[in-house]
Amino acid sequence: MFSKSTWLHLRIPFSFFLMPVYLFALGVSPNFTEPKLIWTFVIVHLLLYPASNGYNSYFDKDEKSIGGLANPPPVEKGLYYTSLMFDLAAVILGYLRINLTFSIMLLVYGLISKAYSHPAIRLKKYPVTGWITVAFFQGIFAFLMCYAGINGYGFENLWNGPVLVPAALSTLLLLGTYPMTQVYQHEEDARHGDRTISLVLGIRGTFWLAVFIFGLSSIGFVAFFSARYDIKYAVAFLLALTPVVLFFVTWFWRVWRDASLANHRNLTWLNFLAGLCLNVFFIYFFLDSTQVLQAIKAGY
Repeated sequence: MFSKSTWLHLRIPFSFFLMPVYLFALGVSPNFTEPKLIWTFVIVHLLLYPASNGYNSYFDKDEKSIGGLANPPPVEKGLYYTSLMFDLAAVILGYLRINLTFSIMLLVYGLISKAYSHPAIRLKKYPVTGWITVAFFQGIFAFLMCYAGINGYGFENLWNGPVLVPAALSTLLLLGTYPMTQVYQHEEDARHGDRTISLVLGIRGTFWLAVFIFGLSSIGFVAFFSARYDIKYAVAFLLALTPVVLFFVTWFWRVWRDASLANHRNLTWLNFLAGLCLNVFFIYFFLDSTQVLQAIKAGY
Protein backbone atom coordinates (compact mmCIF):
# COMPACT_ATOMS: atom_id res chain seq x y z
CA MET A 1 0.00 0.00 0.00
CA PHE A 2 2.74 2.46 0.99
CA SER A 3 4.82 2.11 -2.16
CA LYS A 4 7.01 4.86 -3.59
CA SER A 5 4.44 5.42 -6.34
CA THR A 6 1.67 5.92 -3.78
CA TRP A 7 3.65 8.44 -1.76
CA LEU A 8 4.60 10.37 -4.88
CA HIS A 9 0.97 10.60 -6.04
CA LEU A 10 -0.16 11.91 -2.66
CA ARG A 11 1.92 14.97 -3.61
CA ILE A 12 2.23 16.20 -0.04
CA PRO A 13 4.66 19.04 -0.98
CA PHE A 14 1.93 20.37 -3.32
CA SER A 15 0.04 21.49 -0.19
CA PHE A 16 2.53 24.36 -0.04
CA PHE A 17 0.65 26.00 -2.92
CA LEU A 18 -2.67 25.72 -1.05
CA MET A 19 -1.33 27.17 2.22
CA PRO A 20 -2.29 30.82 1.49
CA VAL A 21 -5.97 30.09 2.15
CA TYR A 22 -5.14 28.61 5.57
CA LEU A 23 -2.80 31.49 6.41
CA PHE A 24 -5.38 34.07 5.32
CA ALA A 25 -7.96 32.40 7.58
CA LEU A 26 -5.41 32.40 10.40
CA GLY A 27 -4.71 36.09 9.86
CA VAL A 28 -8.35 37.09 10.38
CA SER A 29 -8.95 34.64 13.25
CA PRO A 30 -9.92 36.26 16.60
CA ASN A 31 -9.90 33.14 18.79
CA PHE A 32 -6.96 30.99 17.68
CA THR A 33 -4.94 28.85 20.04
CA GLU A 34 -1.62 27.15 19.32
CA PRO A 35 -2.96 23.56 19.48
CA LYS A 36 -5.93 24.33 17.21
CA LEU A 37 -3.93 26.16 14.55
CA ILE A 38 -1.33 23.36 14.47
CA TRP A 39 -3.89 20.56 14.33
CA THR A 40 -5.90 22.36 11.64
CA PHE A 41 -2.77 22.78 9.54
CA VAL A 42 -1.70 19.15 9.95
CA ILE A 43 -5.15 17.71 9.23
CA VAL A 44 -5.82 19.88 6.17
CA HIS A 45 -2.38 19.97 4.55
CA LEU A 46 -0.92 16.59 5.50
CA LEU A 47 -4.07 14.47 5.34
CA LEU A 48 -7.03 16.07 3.51
CA TYR A 49 -5.22 17.64 0.54
CA PRO A 50 -2.93 14.62 -0.07
CA ALA A 51 -6.00 12.35 0.05
CA SER A 52 -7.63 14.47 -2.64
CA ASN A 53 -4.45 14.45 -4.74
CA GLY A 54 -4.08 10.69 -4.49
CA TYR A 55 -7.73 9.96 -5.29
CA ASN A 56 -7.60 12.27 -8.31
CA SER A 57 -4.37 10.65 -9.55
CA TYR A 58 -5.79 7.15 -9.15
CA PHE A 59 -8.75 7.79 -11.45
CA ASP A 60 -6.93 10.11 -13.89
CA LYS A 61 -4.01 7.74 -14.43
CA ASP A 62 -2.10 10.54 -16.15
CA GLU A 63 0.97 9.59 -18.14
CA LYS A 64 2.29 13.12 -18.55
CA SER A 65 3.15 15.89 -16.08
CA ILE A 66 0.64 16.82 -13.39
CA GLY A 67 0.74 19.37 -10.60
CA GLY A 68 3.62 18.46 -8.33
CA LEU A 69 4.92 15.59 -10.49
CA ALA A 70 6.86 16.12 -13.71
CA ASN A 71 6.99 12.37 -14.44
CA PRO A 72 4.18 10.60 -12.61
CA PRO A 73 4.75 6.86 -12.09
CA PRO A 74 1.95 4.39 -12.89
CA VAL A 75 -0.70 4.37 -10.16
CA GLU A 76 -1.27 1.29 -8.01
CA LYS A 77 -4.36 0.00 -6.22
CA GLY A 78 -2.74 0.90 -2.92
CA LEU A 79 -3.09 4.58 -3.82
CA TYR A 80 -6.87 4.26 -3.80
CA TYR A 81 -6.96 2.73 -0.31
CA THR A 82 -4.31 5.08 1.03
CA SER A 83 -6.26 8.14 -0.12
CA LEU A 84 -9.40 6.83 1.60
CA MET A 85 -7.38 6.10 4.75
CA PHE A 86 -6.00 9.65 4.77
CA ASP A 87 -9.53 11.03 4.34
CA LEU A 88 -10.84 8.93 7.22
CA ALA A 89 -7.94 9.95 9.45
CA ALA A 90 -8.63 13.62 8.68
CA VAL A 91 -12.33 13.34 9.58
CA ILE A 92 -11.67 11.42 12.82
CA LEU A 93 -8.84 13.68 13.97
CA GLY A 94 -10.90 16.74 13.03
CA TYR A 95 -13.60 15.60 15.43
CA LEU A 96 -11.26 14.49 18.22
CA ARG A 97 -8.91 17.48 18.12
CA ILE A 98 -11.23 20.31 17.04
CA ASN A 99 -15.01 19.77 16.87
CA LEU A 100 -17.90 18.25 14.95
CA THR A 101 -18.27 21.25 12.61
CA PHE A 102 -14.70 20.97 11.41
CA SER A 103 -15.05 17.20 10.99
CA ILE A 104 -18.22 17.56 8.90
CA MET A 105 -16.57 20.15 6.65
CA LEU A 106 -13.59 17.84 6.14
CA LEU A 107 -15.98 15.06 5.14
CA VAL A 108 -17.84 17.31 2.67
CA TYR A 109 -14.59 18.51 1.10
CA GLY A 110 -13.43 14.92 0.68
CA LEU A 111 -16.70 13.87 -0.96
CA ILE A 112 -16.65 16.78 -3.41
CA SER A 113 -13.04 16.04 -4.38
CA LYS A 114 -14.12 12.48 -5.16
CA ALA A 115 -17.06 13.68 -7.26
CA TYR A 116 -14.60 15.79 -9.24
CA SER A 117 -12.52 12.76 -10.20
CA HIS A 118 -14.69 9.63 -10.03
CA PRO A 119 -15.83 8.40 -13.45
CA ALA A 120 -19.43 7.98 -12.26
CA ILE A 121 -19.76 11.75 -11.77
CA ARG A 122 -16.45 13.31 -12.86
CA LEU A 123 -17.17 17.02 -12.56
CA LYS A 124 -13.88 17.52 -14.36
CA LYS A 125 -15.69 16.72 -17.62
CA TYR A 126 -17.77 19.88 -17.35
CA PRO A 127 -15.78 23.07 -18.00
CA VAL A 128 -17.82 25.64 -16.07
CA THR A 129 -19.16 23.33 -13.34
CA GLY A 130 -15.73 21.84 -12.66
CA TRP A 131 -14.05 25.25 -12.64
CA ILE A 132 -16.56 26.82 -10.23
CA THR A 133 -16.63 23.73 -7.99
CA VAL A 134 -12.86 23.74 -7.51
CA ALA A 135 -12.72 27.50 -6.95
CA PHE A 136 -15.57 27.36 -4.44
CA PHE A 137 -14.31 24.42 -2.39
CA GLN A 138 -10.60 25.30 -2.48
CA GLY A 139 -11.52 28.94 -1.82
CA ILE A 140 -14.60 29.89 0.22
CA PHE A 141 -15.21 26.45 1.66
CA ALA A 142 -11.56 25.74 2.52
CA PHE A 143 -11.26 29.19 4.11
CA LEU A 144 -14.34 28.66 6.28
CA MET A 145 -13.19 25.13 7.11
CA CYS A 146 -9.77 26.37 8.26
CA TYR A 147 -11.36 29.30 10.11
CA ALA A 148 -13.69 26.92 11.96
CA GLY A 149 -10.77 24.65 12.85
CA ILE A 150 -8.34 27.37 13.92
CA ASN A 151 -10.91 29.04 16.18
CA GLY A 152 -12.84 25.95 17.25
CA TYR A 153 -16.04 27.55 15.98
CA GLY A 154 -19.36 26.04 14.94
CA PHE A 155 -21.37 26.79 11.80
CA GLU A 156 -23.14 29.73 13.48
CA ASN A 157 -19.85 31.67 13.65
CA LEU A 158 -19.12 31.43 9.92
CA TRP A 159 -21.99 33.40 8.40
CA ASN A 160 -20.94 37.01 8.89
CA GLY A 161 -19.36 39.63 6.66
CA PRO A 162 -15.89 39.82 8.26
CA VAL A 163 -15.50 36.11 7.56
CA LEU A 164 -17.38 35.68 4.27
CA VAL A 165 -15.66 38.59 2.49
CA PRO A 166 -12.09 37.22 2.79
CA ALA A 167 -13.47 33.75 2.05
CA ALA A 168 -15.03 35.07 -1.17
CA LEU A 169 -11.76 36.79 -2.10
CA SER A 170 -10.01 33.42 -1.80
CA THR A 171 -12.41 31.93 -4.34
CA LEU A 172 -12.08 34.92 -6.67
CA LEU A 173 -8.31 34.46 -6.74
CA LEU A 174 -8.70 30.74 -7.46
CA LEU A 175 -11.11 31.41 -10.32
CA GLY A 176 -8.14 32.97 -12.10
CA THR A 177 -5.33 30.71 -10.96
CA TYR A 178 -6.95 27.28 -11.24
CA PRO A 179 -7.42 27.32 -15.06
CA MET A 180 -3.70 28.11 -15.35
CA THR A 181 -2.92 24.73 -13.76
CA GLN A 182 -4.66 23.08 -16.74
CA VAL A 183 -3.01 25.12 -19.50
CA TYR A 184 -0.38 22.50 -20.33
CA GLN A 185 -2.71 19.49 -19.99
CA HIS A 186 -5.00 20.00 -22.98
CA GLU A 187 -3.82 16.92 -24.83
CA GLU A 188 -4.05 14.70 -21.76
CA ASP A 189 -7.46 16.07 -20.75
CA ALA A 190 -8.83 15.60 -24.26
CA ARG A 191 -7.60 12.00 -24.22
CA HIS A 192 -9.62 11.40 -21.04
CA GLY A 193 -12.68 13.15 -22.47
CA ASP A 194 -12.40 15.99 -19.94
CA ARG A 195 -13.44 19.42 -21.23
CA THR A 196 -11.74 21.70 -18.71
CA ILE A 197 -12.29 25.45 -18.77
CA SER A 198 -8.72 25.90 -20.03
CA LEU A 199 -9.28 23.46 -22.88
CA VAL A 200 -12.43 25.33 -23.92
CA LEU A 201 -10.76 28.75 -23.75
CA GLY A 202 -7.50 27.65 -25.37
CA ILE A 203 -4.03 28.65 -24.19
CA ARG A 204 -4.31 32.37 -24.91
CA GLY A 205 -7.85 32.52 -23.58
CA THR A 206 -6.70 30.91 -20.32
CA PHE A 207 -4.02 33.55 -19.89
CA TRP A 208 -6.48 36.37 -20.60
CA LEU A 209 -8.94 34.93 -18.08
CA ALA A 210 -6.18 34.88 -15.47
CA VAL A 211 -5.29 38.52 -16.25
CA PHE A 212 -8.91 39.67 -15.89
CA ILE A 213 -9.70 37.79 -12.68
CA PHE A 214 -6.34 38.52 -11.09
CA GLY A 215 -7.02 42.22 -11.68
CA LEU A 216 -10.44 41.97 -10.03
CA SER A 217 -9.12 39.97 -7.08
CA SER A 218 -6.26 42.43 -6.53
CA ILE A 219 -8.77 45.28 -6.34
CA GLY A 220 -10.82 43.22 -3.90
CA PHE A 221 -7.85 42.42 -1.64
CA VAL A 222 -6.67 46.03 -1.64
CA ALA A 223 -10.17 47.26 -0.75
CA PHE A 224 -10.51 44.65 2.01
CA PHE A 225 -7.18 45.36 3.69
CA SER A 226 -7.64 49.14 3.39
CA ALA A 227 -11.17 49.14 4.79
CA ARG A 228 -10.89 46.42 7.40
CA TYR A 229 -7.29 46.77 8.58
CA ASP A 230 -4.67 49.22 7.33
CA ILE A 231 -3.59 50.43 3.90
CA LYS A 232 -0.05 49.21 4.67
CA TYR A 233 -1.31 45.63 4.22
CA ALA A 234 -2.79 46.54 0.83
CA VAL A 235 0.56 47.97 -0.24
CA ALA A 236 2.43 44.96 1.12
CA PHE A 237 0.06 42.62 -0.75
CA LEU A 238 0.76 44.36 -4.07
CA LEU A 239 4.51 44.42 -3.43
CA ALA A 240 4.52 40.73 -2.50
CA LEU A 241 2.86 39.80 -5.79
CA THR A 242 5.15 41.92 -7.96
CA PRO A 243 7.55 39.01 -8.76
CA VAL A 244 4.55 36.86 -9.71
CA VAL A 245 3.16 39.51 -12.04
CA LEU A 246 6.53 40.07 -13.71
CA PHE A 247 7.01 36.34 -14.30
CA PHE A 248 3.45 35.92 -15.56
CA VAL A 249 3.66 38.83 -18.02
CA THR A 250 7.00 37.60 -19.36
CA TRP A 251 5.68 34.07 -19.71
CA PHE A 252 2.49 35.27 -21.43
CA TRP A 253 4.54 37.27 -23.94
CA ARG A 254 6.68 34.22 -24.70
CA VAL A 255 3.66 31.90 -24.99
CA TRP A 256 1.98 34.34 -27.37
CA ARG A 257 4.90 33.75 -29.73
CA ASP A 258 5.37 30.04 -28.97
CA ALA A 259 2.46 28.09 -27.49
CA SER A 260 4.73 25.14 -26.60
CA LEU A 261 6.10 27.25 -23.73
CA ALA A 262 2.78 26.79 -21.91
CA ASN A 263 4.34 23.78 -20.24
CA HIS A 264 4.68 22.10 -16.87
CA ARG A 265 8.09 23.62 -16.11
CA ASN A 266 6.94 27.22 -16.51
CA LEU A 267 3.73 26.58 -14.60
CA THR A 268 5.72 25.05 -11.75
CA TRP A 269 7.78 28.21 -11.53
CA LEU A 270 4.63 30.35 -11.54
CA ASN A 271 3.07 28.19 -8.81
CA PHE A 272 6.24 28.32 -6.74
CA LEU A 273 6.51 32.10 -6.97
CA ALA A 274 2.82 32.63 -6.25
CA GLY A 275 2.84 30.19 -3.34
CA LEU A 276 6.03 31.63 -1.84
CA CYS A 277 4.98 35.29 -2.20
CA LEU A 278 1.45 34.75 -0.88
CA ASN A 279 2.62 32.58 2.02
CA VAL A 280 5.23 35.15 3.05
CA PHE A 281 2.68 37.96 2.85
CA PHE A 282 -0.02 36.15 4.83
CA ILE A 283 2.49 35.08 7.51
CA TYR A 284 3.50 38.74 7.83
CA PHE A 285 -0.17 39.78 7.91
CA PHE A 286 -0.92 37.25 10.66
CA LEU A 287 2.10 38.16 12.79
CA ASP A 288 1.61 41.91 12.45
CA SER A 289 -2.17 42.31 12.54
CA THR A 290 -2.60 39.99 15.55
CA GLN A 291 0.19 41.73 17.51
CA VAL A 292 2.21 38.49 17.59
CA LEU A 293 5.13 40.22 15.86
CA GLN A 294 5.07 43.06 18.37
CA ALA A 295 5.05 40.56 21.23
CA ILE A 296 8.04 38.74 19.75
CA LYS A 297 9.93 42.05 19.38
CA ALA A 298 9.09 42.91 23.01
CA GLY A 299 10.61 39.63 24.15
CA TYR A 300 7.44 37.77 25.16
